[in-house]
Amino acid sequence: MVYFLMKWVLIGPVLKLFFRPRIVEGAEYIPAEGGVILASNHLAVSDSFFLPLTISRKVTFPAKIEYFTGKGVKGWIKKTFMSGVGQVPIDRSSASAAQAALDTGVRLLREGKLLGIYPEGTRSPDGRLYKGKVGVAWMALEAGVPVIPVAMFGTDKANPIGSKMWRPYPIRIKVGKPLDFSRYEGLSGDRFVLRSVTDEIMYALMELSGQEYVDIYATKAKEDLAAAERPKVPGQQATRADRLPETKAG
Repeated sequence: MVYFLMKWVLIGPVLKLFFRPRIVEGAEYIPAEGGVILASNHLAVSDSFFLPLTISRKVTFPAKIEYFTGKGVKGWIKKTFMSGVGQVPIDRSSASAAQAALDTGVRLLREGKLLGIYPEGTRSPDGRLYKGKVGVAWMALEAGVPVIPVAMFGTDKANPIGSKMWRPYPIRIKVGKPLDFSRYEGLSGDRFVLRSVTDEIMYALMELSGQEYVDIYATKAKEDLAAAERPKVPGQQATRADRLPETKAG
C-alpha cells in the first residue's frame, strides 16, 4: 500500500511534473506477470525512482543494508521509506552475505516478482558502461527467468554524483527485447557460462544505451579515480594504487 501511495500520491506526481519520465521504446516487452529481471545501466541514485514510476507493475530493487540500519529518527524514516516502497536489504560485507542476497533475489523471482538489478554493481563514475558482475546471470539461471535490458537516459543530469538537490531534466527510458538463457539450464555453477551470460547482457545494454563500454568493474574505476585525485606528498613512496597502470577510467 505504501509503495502505491508513494508512486501515485506523494512522490510520483512531483517527479512526473518536473522530470516527465517516460518509456520511449520497448514498453511492450515488459510482461504483465511472472518473474523477470530488469537489468539496467546505473547512472544515478534516482534510477531506482524513475524506472518504477514508468512501469505499471511493482518493481523490487535490492538495496544496501545501510539504508535499513540507521539510528535515530532519520534512520527510522529511511528504513520505513525503503521498506514501504518494496526495497529488499542486502548485505555485501562477506561472501556468505552476498550469496544470501542472491538467494533472496532468486526467491523473489520464483514468487513472480519484477526484480530490478544493476549488473555493474554500483553507479558509473563517468557515464560509461562498466563490466557486469555475474550475480545477475546466476539469478537468471537459477530462477529460470528472462532478463530484460533497460537503458536510463538523463538521470545523471537530473541527479549528478554528489548533488544534494535534483535538477529538472527530462528522463527517458528504453527497454530492450527479453534475453532468453534457457539454453544454459542447469549450468548456473559453471563460471564460464555465468561470464558469457553476463557479457551478453552487458552487450545488449551497450547497444541500447549507446554508452562506451569499459572492460573493468566500476568499483575498480572508482578506486583508480580516487587514487589519482589523492594529493601527493613530496618524497612519499608511491602506494600500490599509485603504481597501477593507467586504465581507460584514468
